Amino acid sequence: MSTFDEIIDKVLAHEGGYSFDKDDPGGETNFGISKKAFPDIDIKALTRDEAKELYKRHYWKRFKVGSVSDRLRYIYFDMCVNMGGGRAVKILQQAANNKNSSKIEEDGALGPMTIGALSNIEDWRVRSFRVMYYATLIMKRPTLEKYWVGWFKRSCEV
Repeated sequence: MSTFDEIIDKVLAHEGGYSFDKDDPGGETNFGISKKAFPDIDIKALTRDEAKELYKRHYWKRFKVGSVSDRLRYIYFDMCVNMGGGRAVKILQQAANNKNSSKIEEDGALGPMTIGALSNIEDWRVRSFRVMYYATLIMKRPTLEKYWVGWFKRSCEV
């Protein structure tokens, strides 16, 4: 999977439909689109096609998903959707720094240095740092533990 059209349906399956969970940092969501991020959208009435368009414009294009290697596009896009683009890039940068001898700044910006540093990074390495992020997040905010199994499963899917 390397194109938006190939990846989006899998991401939407993870995100599910309408939800308003008081413990979810995103608050009211539909297809993973949150009222917090899009306050002017009627979240409950949002259609699947509208959600796809929002994801393409505000996530895939904005966070330059097409500029990373094919093998990292799914996990990178899924992280952008689930935790935000800046955090997703920091996880990519952390994984790159863990493997490479030359270090890049973990600043959350997907620039030429980061893209270059990702050239030899395996998707499983990124997945491991994603899992570590979730574990650390739950330690800081124990109410999020109810999401652990889903986050872990999502992190490990290929």
